[in-house]
Amino acid sequence: MCLIGTFFLISIDSFAQRRGGGGGAAHRGGGGGINRGGNIGGATHTRPAQTTRPTQTTRPAQTTRPGSNSGSIKRPANSNNKVTRPVNSNNKTARPATANRNNNNRTGNRNTNISGNTVNRNRNNVNINVNNSVHVRNNRNTIVRPGPRPYVRPPYVYGGYRYNCYHPYYPRPYVPFYWGPVWHPWGFFVATLAVTAIVVSVESTQYHYDQGVWYTSTSGGYTAVPAPVGGTVNNIPSGAETVNTGTVNNYYYGGTYYEKDGGKYTVVAPTAGTIVEKLPEGGEEVTIGDAKYVKFGETYYQPVQIDGKDKYEVVQVEKE
Repeated sequence: MCLIGTFFLISIDSFAQRRGGGGGAAHRGGGGGINRGGNIGGATHTRPAQTTRPTQTTRPAQTTRPGSNSGSIKRPANSNNKVTRPVNSNNKTARPATANRNNNNRTGNRNTNISGNTVNRNRNNVNINVNNSVHVRNNRNTIVRPGPRPYVRPPYVYGGYRYNCYHPYYPRPYVPFYWGPVWHPWGFFVATLAVTAIVVSVESTQYHYDQGVWYTSTSGGYTAVPAPVGGTVNNIPSGAETVNTGTVNNYYYGGTYYEKDGGKYTVVAPTAGTIVEKLPEGGEEVTIGDAKYVKFGETYYQPVQIDGKDKYEVVQVEKE
């Protein structure tokens, strides 16, 4: 038994030298022998304790946003640095009060107002204006004398009336002709008249005539009116044109017809069928069925074309 024990120890020692690479007994954490869970040769070798993983890192608690009334940045209620617009600043440009826009009273610096459209007619430095409130008797030069010969063309019938002309209807827009600065349309107002104006009495009515324009006295001045039939003057403007009525020659200027009587000129009503090239300002373009006429008072002009030229013919209007 002693021999076997001795042999066992020698075997263990040899084994220990082989593993430890050194002399004597191998030391693992202690002295002479190897202790694997027990005590071998008096030396104790203990395995290190198992490494423990660190505790899982806990995320910090979620940051809580400040409430609406706690910790939030508040804009100052009434900051001294806040730019405030002045309520009523002395430097603020104020818009002027609304101007009076009464079209009937625009007679201050504007010398003419025709049907609401301002036209500067102060060419001779004369205070001129059209007074729309003045009643103009347009029926004094609207009677149309019948044509000198029968009509070969059938009349244009519309609305219970017959419109007779010798020439066919040739539509085109109405463009007034301008006779110069001394001529004015019906309703035109002037504060004063030139020294060349004369007084003409017709049927107990007094008119003023000056260079082809007839006037009546109104409040504060004179208003242009249709030439009165029967009014007689010694001279008519040099720009008057000769028109043939079919029987006699008339002299036409600014929408007025004159017949020469000796050395004088008498205003006459237009004759149906008379052809003129120019119509003055103040006419009204009216639509009669499919046709458009230019109307002065109760006188109708039909646009026609003769020898390639645009002209107007006085229409004879008859009730059916």
